[in-house]
Amino acid sequence: MFTVRTPRVVAARRLHRRRDRDETGRFLAEGPQAVREALKAGVVTELFATAEAAKRYPEWDASLVDDAALEALADTVQPQGVVAVCRQRDVPLEQALAPRPRLVAVCVDIRDPGNAGTVLRTADAAGAKAVIFAGDSVDPYNGKAVRSSAGSLFHVDIVRARDAAGTVAALQAAGLQVLAADGYGDADLFEVATLSEPSAWLFGSEAHGLPKELDADLRVRVPLYGGAESLNLAAAAAVCLYSSAKAMRE
Repeated sequence: MFTVRTPRVVAARRLHRRRDRDETGRFLAEGPQAVREALKAGVVTELFATAEAAKRYPEWDASLVDDAALEALADTVQPQGVVAVCRQRDVPLEQALAPRPRLVAVCVDIRDPGNAGTVLRTADAAGAKAVIFAGDSVDPYNGKAVRSSAGSLFHVDIVRARDAAGTVAALQAAGLQVLAADGYGDADLFEVATLSEPSAWLFGSEAHGLPKELDADLRVRVPLYGGAESLNLAAAAAVCLYSSAKAMRE
């Protein structure tokens, strides 16, 4: 049984650091749901489980670790007994756009991993085929982002692009209208007549919003009918993406 000192466990633990994830092209996914989706996607390179978890999931060929080793590999207070080492799923922007997706989500300078994972989950549920992390965005393979995606990280194309303006231009060149979610946008979401067209939605950080220099086709606000000052990023993304998804299906 592996312990915290076993070289394979030591190597996997290093993936808690972004530097090591970037260098190796690997990341950690913990919990049965994430592991199940990672296995379906064929990206698992190593799987660790406690003896108790291995009994619950006998179909998984896992290396047994003691409780201390599992706790060191996990990123939660109460780990669920299984952690997988996975290959990162990045694809180039041009590859993600080649199938001409009708709905794409773009996170620009988003720094909170929980928000990043929730946008991934929402985009997947709404039928988006790609999620792009543009500019100075958080690592989508951060442990909290992976957990917040609830397995959706393994369902959509993941693109990381430092050049946000270049990304917008590429989306437009691929025939997508670029809609910027902006609390001060000129257009009311529920009055936009073009939501049924292939679209890429831009979402910015809660602290700073979207860079003003991004040349979106339309800046769209979600109307607020009550006393709230704004919606948080995840809620705004859900409303915008589902509005497009509904229009496209009608």
